[in-house]
Amino acid sequence: MCRKAVYIIISFVITFSNLHGQKLINSPYARFNIGILNPQGTLRSLGMGGISTAMRDNNTISFSNPASYTSFDTTSFVFDMGMDLSRLKLLNGNASFSSTDMNFRHLLLGFPISKRIDIAAGLIPFSNGYYYIAEKITKGQPGWNETTGDYSTQHKGSGSITSLFAGAGVKITKNISLGINITTLFGKLTRLNQYEFAENTTSFNQNSVESFSITGFNADFGTQYTATIKKDYFINAGISYTPQKNYKSTHDFFKERYTIYYYPPYSPDTLANYGSTTTDSTRLPDVLKLGVLFGKKDKIAFGIDYVISGWNNARIHGSDAPMANTRTLMAGLEYIPDKYSNTNFLKRIEYRLGGRISDNYLVLNGVQLKEYSATAGFAIRLKNSYSKATFYFDYTRRQGDLSKGLHNEDIFSVGASLNLYDFWFVKRKYE
Repeated sequence: MCRKAVYIIISFVITFSNLHGQKLINSPYARFNIGILNPQGTLRSLGMGGISTAMRDNNTISFSNPASYTSFDTTSFVFDMGMDLSRLKLLNGNASFSSTDMNFRHLLLGFPISKRIDIAAGLIPFSNGYYYIAEKITKGQPGWNETTGDYSTQHKGSGSITSLFAGAGVKITKNISLGINITTLFGKLTRLNQYEFAENTTSFNQNSVESFSITGFNADFGTQYTATIKKDYFINAGISYTPQKNYKSTHDFFKERYTIYYYPPYSPDTLANYGSTTTDSTRLPDVLKLGVLFGKKDKIAFGIDYVISGWNNARIHGSDAPMANTRTLMAGLEYIPDKYSNTNFLKRIEYRLGGRISDNYLVLNGVQLKEYSATAGFAIRLKNSYSKATFYFDYTRRQGDLSKGLHNEDIFSVGASLNLYDFWFVKRKYE
């Protein structure tokens, strides 16, 4: 059994280590530091506001707390793959802009290797750096003057950072579990800034390209305590911690000026060209997660998570945009009319609601961005099976400050995942 488990993990890593998508939601805030951070969690978790630290379920891979892996059944195999569709609406006074994108959400698997030890692995987008801002300035518009004349600017970002993890949970006692994830971050962000003048025969245009890449390993530690209050009623408590970590990163910068004449001395002319790679130039923050979940087994559950991230001590190679510590409060509710009904489809549906209030790690023009979210979701369990299709909905307001030149963003997201549950490692008596 252990040898088969090792083969599965190796195949999983080889097959999916290159499967990391770039979300093409056009947020100008992705220009700074490591871009826009992606909410972490399965679609069950996201439908409940993002809570997951105390969550334990035999067919949910709650990777934010690896101690939860001990909730897998001793002969089970769980596979979960999700996608999402997001639409961002940028609001800046009377002006607005929208963009839409569908993207990879997560890929997860988990299974036991003994009665007390369970393992899981997964691939999750960590952050994305996509944005596209273009503007053409003509006479009479703000920013125009006789010296520059008409000109156009283009600012474009691309790339993403992805997290790949493998972890194990160990049941210490009937009520207490411990766990650890080993996580690697990898990816590259690229940013282009271009200025072109309409009077191109007598003017130098300017172009700069900047890139940031990161690699490195870290660990997530977790513990969970579960207890039965009375028959069918439970309470779970969880804590997980990710320590502050320095990562190897590379920062490259190239800047040139050019004209329509593609020969020296007029064009092109390199103004700056440098790059550096160091083993500790990027520091990501420590993260502490606290959670509690209580309710009636297979019927109703309510949970709260509180997350603290120390971004004030973080640094990003090649970036000087300020960052601040973040606090996130999440709450969620789940209700299932009759989880095991095989005669009434509607009774098997799992209903979820949640909300989230959070600081954003970015501080721009002296203002720390804020985020407010309302979530919902449901899951349809297949007849005579633990496998199910899960759906979630999320509305997030990313709040800036118009008086400080910081726009607001409304993000509408819908997601779907296929959660497959099967019994493995069971020797059949009959074929």
